[in-house]
Amino acid sequence: MGRAPELRTDRLLLRRWLPADLEPYAALNADSEVREHFQSTMTRQECESEIAIFEERFDEHGYGLWAVEVPGVAPCIGFIGLDLATFDAPFTPAVEVGWRLARDHWGKGYASEGARAALQFGFDTIGLDEIVSVTTPRNVRYRISRTTSDASLSSRNPR
Repeated sequence: MGRAPELRTDRLLLRRWLPADLEPYAALNADSEVREHFQSTMTRQECESEIAIFEERFDEHGYGLWAVEVPGVAPCIGFIGLDLATFDAPFTPAVEVGWRLARDHWGKGYASEGARAALQFGFDTIGLDEIVSVTTPRNVRYRISRTTSDASLSSRNPR
């Protein structure tokens, strides 16, 4: 499918992964609070493998989970983007918008800002009709952000 573009917002750069991103990505995935709703934290090797998968998906689909840079602040704080959800659920397969950010960068609106850019790319650039977002019911922080501050996030293409 080709190279996905970089996405820019007022404060963020969503871009393809660089070798230097492995260390901060491994650090955030070693944080048990970041990984609270997953089975476990991740090793550096698991993070390296996951980044390789992210990059393969960009090449296969033309979209994926971009590395998130806060220019002038931090070179890599995690990911935000679109991914193909294929797990067993009534609505899959589907394209999902998602994010995982280092804890130091929570509460600054980066997730919703980047998600809006990813949604706009998904609807306007690649022409998706629907994008879903999924979390566990225990992820209260995510659910609150989706219902209060992310009112402008739309899961259906308005066209």
